[in-house]
This record gives sequence, C-alpha cells and structure tokens, in this order.
Amino acid sequence: MTPINANMDTAKQQFLNEFGESYGYPHAPKNIDEIRATEFKRLDGTVYLDHAGATLYSELQLEAVFKDLTTTVYGNPHSQSSSSLATSDIIEDARNQVLKLCNASPKEYKCIFTSGATAALKLVGEAFPWSNQSTFMYTIENHNSVLGIREYALNNGAAALAIDFKEAAEPSSIKVLHHPIQKRSEATVLDKQPTGEIYNLFAFPSECNFSGAKFNLDLIDIIKEDSEKLLEGSQHCRGNWMVLLDAAKGCSTDPPNLSTYKADFVVMSFYKVDLFGYPTGLGALLVRNEAAKLLKKSYFGGGTVAASIADIDFVKRREGIEESFEDGTLSFLSIASIRHGFNILNTLTLLSISRHTSSLATYTRNMLLALRHANGQEACKIYGLEYLKAAYSGLGPVVSFNLKRADGSWVGPREVEKLASLSGIQLRTGCFCNPGACSKYLGLSHADLLSNIEAGHVCWDDLDILHGKPTGAIRVSFGYMSTFEDAWRVVRCICLLKRSALDIICAVSLIFCIIYLGLLYDREWLLKSMNGEILTQKKVPEMNFIGTKIDLEKGILHVESPRCKEKLLIELKSNLFAAVEEISVHTQRYEAMGYDNKIDAWFSNVVGRPCYLLRSNSRSCTSLNENQNPSICRDLKTRLNFVNEAQLLLISEESVSDLNYRLNSTVKEERSVGLTMEVDAMRFRPNLVISGGGPYAEDSWSGIKIGKNHFTSLGGCNRCQMINLNYRAGEVERSKEPLATLAAYRRTKGKILFGILLRYERDNETEEDASSWVHVGHEVYPDA
Repeated sequence: MTPINANMDTAKQQFLNEFGESYGYPHAPKNIDEIRATEFKRLDGTVYLDHAGATLYSELQLEAVFKDLTTTVYGNPHSQSSSSLATSDIIEDARNQVLKLCNASPKEYKCIFTSGATAALKLVGEAFPWSNQSTFMYTIENHNSVLGIREYALNNGAAALAIDFKEAAEPSSIKVLHHPIQKRSEATVLDKQPTGEIYNLFAFPSECNFSGAKFNLDLIDIIKEDSEKLLEGSQHCRGNWMVLLDAAKGCSTDPPNLSTYKADFVVMSFYKVDLFGYPTGLGALLVRNEAAKLLKKSYFGGGTVAASIADIDFVKRREGIEESFEDGTLSFLSIASIRHGFNILNTLTLLSISRHTSSLATYTRNMLLALRHANGQEACKIYGLEYLKAAYSGLGPVVSFNLKRADGSWVGPREVEKLASLSGIQLRTGCFCNPGACSKYLGLSHADLLSNIEAGHVCWDDLDILHGKPTGAIRVSFGYMSTFEDAWRVVRCICLLKRSALDIICAVSLIFCIIYLGLLYDREWLLKSMNGEILTQKKVPEMNFIGTKIDLEKGILHVESPRCKEKLLIELKSNLFAAVEEISVHTQRYEAMGYDNKIDAWFSNVVGRPCYLLRSNSRSCTSLNENQNPSICRDLKTRLNFVNEAQLLLISEESVSDLNYRLNSTVKEERSVGLTMEVDAMRFRPNLVISGGGPYAEDSWSGIKIGKNHFTSLGGCNRCQMINLNYRAGEVERSKEPLATLAAYRRTKGKILFGILLRYERDNETEEDASSWVHVGHEVYPDA
C-alpha cells in the first residue's frame, strides 16, 4: 500500500502497478489525462468529487450539442411538418438508446421520458393499482423520492413495509429483517376485499447512493417467484408482486441487464452520476408492457389523448404506452442532446468507465482504512463495507465515511466539507436524501432522529454532531473524468484533517451582524427572500456593501449602498406595518414586522434579488430548544435578537497583528518575496475591538469589565469561510485566507477559534429596560 507521506509521483506509480489495467482508458482514443486536459479545462485546480449528486458535462459534448441545435430545426413533435417529424425520429432514436443501455428489448419494454428520476417514481406511485390489500415494500436503503411513493400506498389503504437484510445461516441465502408495518386507518378507501387481483410493489435501488453498496438483482426474481418464502409467511405477501428498480445511481457504471433481470419499472436520470451531466431535468421510466397495462392514469394533457370534447365527459386516450404517459410536449431539445452524451459512453464503454472509477474508489477506501492515530485508534469509519454477499453484489464508485479523533469522538462532516473546499476539493456531506441508509449506517435510533429534529436539525444545516453522534456522513464519489490526482488530493486532505481532527462551526451572519440582545438596535433586522429563505452574506455577498448608521437623537436608521444612489431613511419608532410574521432563526422563534413596498424595493435592488425587510419584536422571542439539546447557539437562557451564537463578539488588535505576521510569512513562502497580505479586525465582524494585551490573552478570560458593565465569556468564536471574503471596490474577492492560516495554529478540539463571545450580565435581572453605555476609550479589566 502507498505510504501516506509518499510524494505524488511515487504514489501514482504504485497505484498504476496495482490498477494500471483498469485505470485511464488505455484502449480509448484519449486516455484520462488527455480527456481532462482537453474536455474539462474548467477543472484546473479543482477536485470535483460529487458525481453521485451530479456529474460534469464535457466541453466536447456541449460543443456537439450546440452545433446540433444551431444547424438543425427541431419542431414540436405533436405535428406533421418536416421539422416535427425530424424531432419525432430523434426522440424514437433516443428511446432506443436508453433501452439499449439496459439491454431491454423494445418488444418487451417501453421508454417513457420524464422530467427526472423523481418524476418517474411519482408517475408509478400515482398510477399503481393500489387496494386496501396491497403492500408497498421497500428496502431501508432508498432515496427519499422512493419513500414518497409510500404516501400513495397509505392513502389508498395499502400497507407499507420497510425491510433490511441480515446474516443468514447459509451464505448464499437472503434473510429479511422486517420493520413495523405501516397502515393509515383514515385512508379513504372501501373497507372490503378487492374485487380483482391484489397487486403489491417492491422497490429497491440498484446501488445505494449513501454507501455505494450494490444490490443483488436476483432480488427481482426472488420477490416475483418466491415472495412468501422470503417474507416468511407474512400476511402481506399475498397477491402479485411487481418490482421497481431505482437505477438513478446504478446506471452510471453498471446499468441493469433487463434481458436477465426483468424488473417491471426502472427509473433513471441523465444528469445524475456518470451518465452525461447535461441536460438536467430529464429522466426516464422503463416499463414492461404487461406492467404498463395495469397502471391507472387519471390526468390527461397535451398529446396524451387522441381526442376529447370540452363540454361533455368524453376522452379517447392514445394507445401507445409512451404517448399515454408523457403529458404535454416533451423536452425535445434536451432529448435531442442526450445522444451526444451516449456518444461519450459508447466511445469509452461502460465497462471501462466502471473499471476506471472502481480503481479510484478502491484505492481511496484502502488509503482511508489505513489511517491511524498515534495511539493506534482508527481515524476513519467507512460505511458499506459490511454488506452481506447474498443481498449485495459489491460496491460502486462511492466512498462514504466519517472521521474520528484519537479519543474516539467524531469530527463534524460539514466541517470537513468546509475545510476541503479551502483546498479546492468539492465533496458532499449529509444524508444525501437517503434517511434510511443514513440512520442504518450511523446507528441512529428513532429516538435519536426525533431528538435531532427537536434540536432544530434539518437537511443541509451545520448541526452535524448531536448527542455525540454524527447526523450525516462525508461522501466522495468518482466520475468517468476523475483522475488519480483527484483521489490523491482528497486522501492527503483527509490525512491532514486526521492529524488536526479539525472542526469549524460556521457562524452565519445576517444583515447588520445579527446576534442576541446586546448593543442597542444590534441584529434587529434581517432580509428574507420571497420564497422564505433568510438571506445571509454567505449566500448573498452583496449584502456586505450595505452601510448603516443610526442617529439616536432623531431616531433614524440611515442605510446606503454603492449600488443605489438614493439613501434609505428608516424611522426607528415607526415605518413598520401592523402585519406580524412568525419566523425561526437558530433555535429561536420570533415575531417580526415588515415594512412598506418602497423599503423592500430598495433592498431588492441592492442585493439583486426580490426580498423584504423584517424587524424583530425581541419581546416575543421564544426558544425552540427548551430541552437545551445541542445546537449552534451557545446562550440558550438569554432573550435574543436574530442571532446564531451570542450577544457580543470581541476581537483583540494584538491577536489580529499576530495573525497578519503569520499570513505574511505564509504568503512569502508560497508565492514570492515582496507580496503582503493583511486583514483588519473588521474582517471578523466584531462588536468590540480592544487593544493593550498580548496576542490571544482573551482566550483565558472568564469575563471582562468595561466601565461599570460586566460580561461573561462564552468561549472562543468558531470561524468559517465568511472571513475569507474580502470586499474591495464594489467587488467580492474570495481566497482561502485567513482561515487556512488560522487552521494551522488556532485549533482546539476540532474548532478554529478567533475572538471570544460575550454575554452582558445585568445587575438587576428584573430591570429589562435599563440601559448601560460602553464608550471608545473605556478600559477593559479581564477576569482571571
């Protein structure tokens, strides 16, 4: 095995000695290095490893697409003109290519184009012949889009049943573990036996998008032919079983052979994983002819009918399977484009793509498994290695894992993602829309999941460690254009993270540096998009150009921006509408009030998107975290304005000076003598800036006294990539500094700390309206 500390050239040679026959397309017109140099020039300096979420289109592919679209006239296929007929021919050719990909006979299967894999799954759920005797059974490792079919089943009186697999006495046999039966008593169906046959549906993925574990496609025949034996005489195994195969992930490198494994429904997507990357918004449902006859579709639209009469109940549907299920006009330009993606697959061959990506995934797994801390403890937990050979058939080009510190505690996956991005590495963290696999591999019970939800955890947030357990995982997934250098860089990055066990908890900053009740009028406002999203500088960097000034005597908030000539004046005591909106921000619920359209239009113009301004009614603030479960927020007892961590942030000028010294040393080493880089205290968005002590002396303070005011220290402030954004001359500059330098020396228990968070301590807790003053020039007295 390649030593972790080997250089790139040595490591690659050893890799090629082991995987050289599988890696790099040696028999294709271009090898992998030529493909990357000529067709993916935009990846220069970037490691993209989220192909399980969306793979990348090649520049050659797009050139072919645009040449096609600019030289050919494609008309609406629901016509008889020459351009329309040409389009129809292209669509039929595309259908045949999709069927050929899965070795499906056009005599046995039909290809229905949809807007994606999710739309294909929804179509099956809506049209399936459910009855109150039906069962929808699915493996616990299924995408959310498959789980959504459960709603159709339960609403029609059917039962739902999740299953998993366990060790069997014989290695070649499959043993099923049943989860509780789900049934809705309120389902609006007749409580009687169905007059016709009973139809059940079993759904499973060809490859788990969480772990990469490939399912044994023999499950298709077992369910169809011997479901009673597999389900051990369960009352829910009666009737005819149909099988839905989710191949959105598996089609990338190992599409199902439908001439052997005759699934009734197969769903796929063309931008996902390794297929094409372009176009998005296009998928397909492959359906067996016999299964299609059982589907009951209510809605009709566009070309799905041969005739209809507007003022009486009459409709004659089209007889063709594809036409009867494809509502409206197909996305025919997208369909015309996929043939250029198929050209790439045909040139490289799926077998070569599978071997190439598998070599990279295997190498990455082996390297990560070898990581150990100095005390011998494993540093990396990889998921999916325990797959049962009877129910599974191997692993795809996905490596899903979490990191551990030397003491056995977990490193937050979201924080690994953030640090990896500093090194130009794009990977993914979370549950990947696969809640069943996530809870299975992470060992999360129902109680854990409900407790996490009560703590405010939702998909894509920063609450990645709760109650000592990770809420998600880190996923690295390879595509046909991935290289050894990509794998090597991510392994080296993880190795460095292992040494430091580094974490960052990102402190989101809303408009006007929103945090708790602290300074007068501080963090009372925020911007909200029309779709309900709270805007932050991380998402909308243009917000940083908004300047504010408060005239206390006149009671006016002055707002300006270089993007708008007109300055905005907001009266502090009025201007508010009577309408009240309830919003939640970081475990706190607030009543907020809005402003008139003129003020909202000003902010919309400044940030470049429709939004509106809200102001908190801090007296209405209530905690969403009454049990004090772990959350981003440190100060759970104080009534707060819009906030994510604490009332106040203090920065020391001496600490900033020390950081700048280190920054300049780093710049000179990595670039050239003469270049300098400096940040000022305001880069960190503090409320209080002090001077006079030693660098980082504030770390050890339990609190401070300023004038007559006492403040308690809540500890160091966890820094995120927001401090890497520099606003200059109306533009946003992004870099990896100063966070990368801070990461090298300001690490404490997996967190990058700079500055301290403070809570103001009132002398009389009952005097909520009492005010105190802090002035420039006040002396600061630290508490030991």
